[in-house]
Amino acid sequence: MKYRRFGKTDWQISEVGYGMWGLAGWTGSDDNEVQKSLELSVELGCNFFDTAWGYGEGLSEQILGALLKKHADKQLYAATKIPPKNFIWPSKSHFELKDCFPAQHIIEYTEKSLKNLGVEQIDLQQFHVWEDAWADNDDWKEAIQKLSQEGKVKHWGISVNRWEPNNCLKSLETNLFSSVQVIYNIFDQNPEDQLFPLCQKLDIGIIARVPLDEGSLTGLLDYNTTFPADDWRSTYFVPENLTSSVDHANALKPLVPENMDMPEMALRFILSNPDVGTIIPGMRKIKHVKSNIGTSDGQGLAPSLLEELKKHRWERQPTEWSQ
Repeated sequence: MKYRRFGKTDWQISEVGYGMWGLAGWTGSDDNEVQKSLELSVELGCNFFDTAWGYGEGLSEQILGALLKKHADKQLYAATKIPPKNFIWPSKSHFELKDCFPAQHIIEYTEKSLKNLGVEQIDLQQFHVWEDAWADNDDWKEAIQKLSQEGKVKHWGISVNRWEPNNCLKSLETNLFSSVQVIYNIFDQNPEDQLFPLCQKLDIGIIARVPLDEGSLTGLLDYNTTFPADDWRSTYFVPENLTSSVDHANALKPLVPENMDMPEMALRFILSNPDVGTIIPGMRKIKHVKSNIGTSDGQGLAPSLLEELKKHRWERQPTEWSQ
């Protein structure tokens, strides 16, 4: 495993972290294999784990808490997120701060996360949605400064809404945040335009989420793929999105290098960008832990291939199904 400096936190974190959404709320998970996958990730050097209260109403946090307790002798970094008060993902531009993150709500859910994680201090507490229009509101600032002063949170971050990488720039300029979590992958290259340069200027750590575009960049979906009704992906891969996603993925297949599959190419694309601190693929199976962490070997993609992949940038706008 290779490690990268994570912005102003000065942490050295594994460039392949562990995204824990899929451990609560997705079908196809086996609890026993999930536990073995988590253990293997630690064994292979993963030290950054990203969860949220919203992943199973604290269940994913509790799973991480048990892992932290078991490996108390190791430096594992726990990142979680505060759900918006109205529990609507993503937020909408007309939402007011009081609808999503009034001070008392920030404090209440930070306390819940502390309990679920079984820690006295959260390494990285993030806002699970965000609107840059809230940048000048003092309510959230007073809440996070209070929690920081009390030693309950070490660093703060923003998890930016899907396909809105610039909906946080003014807020980052407050210098109250140490990290930003954003969708960045072969299809979603927009963060390179404004967000990444600002993060470099402000020394803000970047967490690249959804590296495989919810599964389309595995190359395994087809036009007839379906998901159970209780699986979140059934609401994301609606017909219009499934068809487009498969079309775009199929266009990439001729570019996959020999002795490499599409997921590996997708992860190496992200790791080839030095601006990124860590990527957080979901890893519910042992084989995924081995293959994903295996990409952290310092070998980026060839410059010629990176140039070709730049042409597959897919401009998308948020919709009702793109939460």
